[in-house]
Amino acid sequence: MDVVAVALFGLVAGSFLNVVIVRVPERRSLWSPPSSCPGCGVAIRWRDNVPVLSFLLLRGRCRACGMAIAWRYPAVETATAALWVVAYLTFGPSPDFGVALVFLSALIAVTGIDLAHQIIPDVITLPGIVAGLVANVATRRVSIVDALVGIAMGGGIFLVIIVASGGGMGGGDMKLGAMFGAFLGWKVALVALFIAVLLGGTVAAVLLVTGRVRRKDPVPFGPFLAAGGAAGLLWGENLVGWYASGFGG
Repeated sequence: MDVVAVALFGLVAGSFLNVVIVRVPERRSLWSPPSSCPGCGVAIRWRDNVPVLSFLLLRGRCRACGMAIAWRYPAVETATAALWVVAYLTFGPSPDFGVALVFLSALIAVTGIDLAHQIIPDVITLPGIVAGLVANVATRRVSIVDALVGIAMGGGIFLVIIVASGGGMGGGDMKLGAMFGAFLGWKVALVALFIAVLLGGTVAAVLLVTGRVRRKDPVPFGPFLAAGGAAGLLWGENLVGWYASGFGG
């Protein structure tokens, strides 16, 4: 029953994250006006705003004008619910679970915004750095020293890349790396960044080989960072322990 409740709350949180993904890049209020169809401007009624279910009942179209509703909406809601459930199964009903919800929700918002606009907003990452520090002070999951070192290391790695490449990566990636350090500590943050680079490099290589992108086409790195961050949060400590013990041998 607890898992079902977490999933339902996750669906609701995902619905709110859809608002964040749409409105934050446009610098609009998250609270008003109420959500409306971008095609006809008609306000969306509560019965048409039930996560996932309304999308299915409406067959992916606005009730008023018939405009197609982006698949991103149910995808974000479902992904949020799934990650919240995984976090609950990993941490149980604990303070670490609460921290995980904040971190994972921020990563989902970053992914949606970066895919749509190729930006990682400061309004998410900068408060996220502070939130990570405060969370670790409160829960003692990561020592304050490890978190501070993580901020410097996570942001510093990207700063070096930005300077060396003449802007090959953006400042948003650097601040997200620093946020990783604040939440995860420097060891797990390094694991998360390694996973992100591995995923990003693999996908970029496939896209190049298949001709989906050209060498100079920009490929958003935020989604890969988000995947690495989620993996680091959920399994990073185990990976660090495995590595420290000599690759399991």
